[in-house]
Amino acid sequence: MGNIITLTTDFGLKDHYVGVMKGVILSVNENARPVDITHCIDSHNIRAASFVIGNSYRYFPEKTVHLVVVDPGVGSERRPLAVLADGHFFVGPDNGVFSSVIRSCEDFSACEIKNLDYCLKEISSTFHGRDIFAPVAAHLSLGIPFSEIGPQIQDPEILPRDGYSVTGNEIRGTVVYTDKFGNLVTSIPTEAVGNGAGASVTVGGKWIAGISESYSSAEPGGILAVEGSGGYIEISVNQGRACDVFGEEPPEVIIVEEKN
Repeated sequence: MGNIITLTTDFGLKDHYVGVMKGVILSVNENARPVDITHCIDSHNIRAASFVIGNSYRYFPEKTVHLVVVDPGVGSERRPLAVLADGHFFVGPDNGVFSSVIRSCEDFSACEIKNLDYCLKEISSTFHGRDIFAPVAAHLSLGIPFSEIGPQIQDPEILPRDGYSVTGNEIRGTVVYTDKFGNLVTSIPTEAVGNGAGASVTVGGKWIAGISESYSSAEPGGILAVEGSGGYIEISVNQGRACDVFGEEPPEVIIVEEKN
């Protein structure tokens, strides 16, 4: 299973960038199996990239290599990074894209990519995805020792946590991600909400009764809070777009649980 390499980027599909990275991967490991997670991360949105890879990697076999390129600081002093965590490899810029992964693991190893033997001979200052990250990911899929990538580091970049707070029967959180359907994924885990059916949700001045199990629990066009597949409360509109109703960065989400 070590030949699987996932790709998560903000490149979109209009240009040649994704295809070129796959070409580099296959030039190093002709048996590699590139798998696209998404190339539609909003441009430069490091936090969204962290959310996506943190909610995706566990569904792949161990020894999978996860290549993440959302890199607004390409060509700067930010470090190129490789991480070994939870039996998976991660390759990308040291700018916080692996925050969710690192937080979820009790133990991890990280190294700065320094060994140029595993990179392309000519390295552009504007496309490290092609020249550094893709070839390193491919070499890792071939089973090279992780320690050969470069020196170990103890301080990879970690983004501030998108948390939630609990005061009495009130839970406050924020919106951390907007998906293609316009659903607003919050920082509030479903497990933090006891009696979801009896709770009330307030977001952007609008009140929602209860937390539903599916999007179809509301009539078409109806606003609802739902238990999302990633384990977090989502604000949604059945057959509509919650981000159009609330904006993609609405005020905090407040859940008030029914008192026993």
